[in-house]
Amino acid sequence: MSELLVGCLKAFLTGGALCAIAQVLIDRTKLTPARILVTYVVAGVALGAVGLYSRFSDFAGAGATVPLTGFGNLIAKGVREAVDKDGLIGALSGGLCASAAGIGAALVFGLAAALLFKSKRK
Repeated sequence: MSELLVGCLKAFLTGGALCAIAQVLIDRTKLTPARILVTYVVAGVALGAVGLYSRFSDFAGAGATVPLTGFGNLIAKGVREAVDKDGLIGALSGGLCASAAGIGAALVFGLAAALLFKSKRK
């Protein structure tokens, strides 16, 4: 039980730190949220390319794999594996195949929210 609690605490603190960094960037810089999100995805790709993201995700668990940095790492990992398996065509298909479950879930939950709730004008 203690190991589970420590794992949850690591994930919570790591994911919270990533969110806090993004919030500071929003509050203190002129970066738009979209640019910050893209920066997080690219950071995940870059850290995965140099082999650091796997160590980070081993330490933080879901605190590293759920945020956008994890999405970037997942896409890059899928592209690497698909290129090794299928050659150049893998560069186009690997990222989408690797992240298909997450993208599909986002589409289904987004559609469900749109059907269940009414939007309001601002």
